[in-house]
Amino acid sequence: MDEEEPTQKAEEHDHEAQTKVAEEESSKNKSGRGSEERAGAMTSDLKSGGDSRKLACSVILIFLLLAGVTTLIVWLVYRPHKPNFTVVGAAIYELNTTAPTLLTTSMQFTIVTRNSNKRVSIFYDHLSAYVSYRNQAITPPVMLPDLFHDKKTTVALSPILGGGVAVPVSLEVVNGLVMDEAYGVVGLRLVLLGRVRYKAGAIKSGKYGVVVKCDMLVGFKKGFLGQVPLLGSPGCHVDI
Repeated sequence: MDEEEPTQKAEEHDHEAQTKVAEEESSKNKSGRGSEERAGAMTSDLKSGGDSRKLACSVILIFLLLAGVTTLIVWLVYRPHKPNFTVVGAAIYELNTTAPTLLTTSMQFTIVTRNSNKRVSIFYDHLSAYVSYRNQAITPPVMLPDLFHDKKTTVALSPILGGGVAVPVSLEVVNGLVMDEAYGVVGLRLVLLGRVRYKAGAIKSGKYGVVVKCDMLVGFKKGFLGQVPLLGSPGCHVDI
């Protein structure tokens, strides 16, 4: 009887030890599965976030491509051509040296501008004009009224420049004018400056600087006043 009790106790101790080991292994397995589940959830979240970013980037890229294609199509359909400027008439009412380096002038030019665009209208803002000789201004700048140029239309301008205001010039200008007037042919440049805007349907462009340079030869001798002949058909260079 006494021998059976230690054996039974040993068996109970072994059973308890085995049970404890099994519980510890079960706890470890549960902990491992929980870590794996958490890691899987984090990986899923990362993949979901990455997919969202990829989708957003794709949408933005498609939008930019569509906007670029639309802009290109509009430009191809409505792309504006530069307006044409031509001087068709000139008159000199005064061209005198009032001092060794002062020049007094009064001139009038008729300029015709043509908008050849079929779908685009043109607005001119802050227009000014002056006359130069040998790359030196011989009249002060004169402000011109703002101009609207509708599609496929022609507009004429006839500004009077100089107005009898004395302008300081170099001796090169004074001597050159003396020789040219004696010869009977004077080379002048009419310059227009301003800002230009385009309008095509409901689409309006921003403002662009415009510079128009009209080089011409006029038949003029000292002492003659009034309308002077234009030698050739002076066109103008337009820079926008």
